[in-house]
Amino acid sequence: MDAFYASIEMRDHPNWRTRPLVIAKDPRHNGGKGVVATANYKARSFGVHSAMSAQKALQLCPTAVFVRPNFEKYRRVSAQIHAIFHEYTDKIEPIAFDEAYLDVTHNKKESFSALLLAKRLQQEIFDKTHLTCSTGISYNKFLAKMASDFHKPVGVTLVRQEDVAAFLAPLPIEKFRGVGKKTALKMHSLKIYTGADLLRQNERDLIAHFGKMGAVFYRRARGIDERPVEWQRERKSLGNERTFAQPLKSSQEVEEVLSFLSIKLEQGLNKRQLHGKSLVLKLRTSDFKTITKRMTADSFFKNDSKTLTFYGQQLFDELQGDEIDVRLLGLTMTNLTALQYENIELPLWGS
Repeated sequence: MDAFYASIEMRDHPNWRTRPLVIAKDPRHNGGKGVVATANYKARSFGVHSAMSAQKALQLCPTAVFVRPNFEKYRRVSAQIHAIFHEYTDKIEPIAFDEAYLDVTHNKKESFSALLLAKRLQQEIFDKTHLTCSTGISYNKFLAKMASDFHKPVGVTLVRQEDVAAFLAPLPIEKFRGVGKKTALKMHSLKIYTGADLLRQNERDLIAHFGKMGAVFYRRARGIDERPVEWQRERKSLGNERTFAQPLKSSQEVEEVLSFLSIKLEQGLNKRQLHGKSLVLKLRTSDFKTITKRMTADSFFKNDSKTLTFYGQQLFDELQGDEIDVRLLGLTMTNLTALQYENIELPLWGS
């Protein structure tokens, strides 16, 4: 979906459509706290992006409209869109509220053209939700994802096998899936700036510099990705994390992010009808030190954002020292079981 949360708010509030819109608590009303969930394309033209502090977004775009995120509404719209997906195929791998992989090799529309199918899907989503999306079409997930980001908004990009070299070669290395800011800097130090530069590297050198991801980068530069669309997978964990351009320095900022992550976690668990026994907090500091802390309950954690925030805060307090310094924060539930299953104590003997 194109700027999903912001697009929903612009749909529901037409007077915001021509203005920069940032989905975050207004920092002018809460002492400069909060984190950007997303922004519309007009706000992005000022440099605003997700995971940025709301205060920084305000500095970059003082005329922006700030809107507190309404995740319950976004979840409902996401469910509506997924219902449309199921009219085309049941082989759907959800990635987030606004993103999914669809295997349409054998589809319910009995169409042999993925391109026509994608355009038809875009039109149906727009007709039923008044929201736009961009589609990437290819023979594997990596290329489909790259294609979906290639021309936004309302883009349709098809990458055939014979097009791979021409498509990947000119792309900045930062556009490659799995290349974050830190990895990009290391790539640049090796004089790898584009897909063409990556293609020239041998696999042994890439593994030496990037570990097992080096082998992945070697294959992706050649358009190779053998992962299937995992539409019947049994999840072992479910969680979210956020990286911050400017580290969090206050307990209030941490609490707000934990609340945001807990809401996302609650929604993800309920959507998949799961609950779990182990809650894991992930923390990374400015010097890139990453640590985790786990809490395992005797029974299942309640799928409730306030409960998850409370225990997430406990884990954070055990990890963080006197001075708060948070470059990344994540919250994950593991030891997952179907929500219908409960621990029930049965009497061994009748009374």
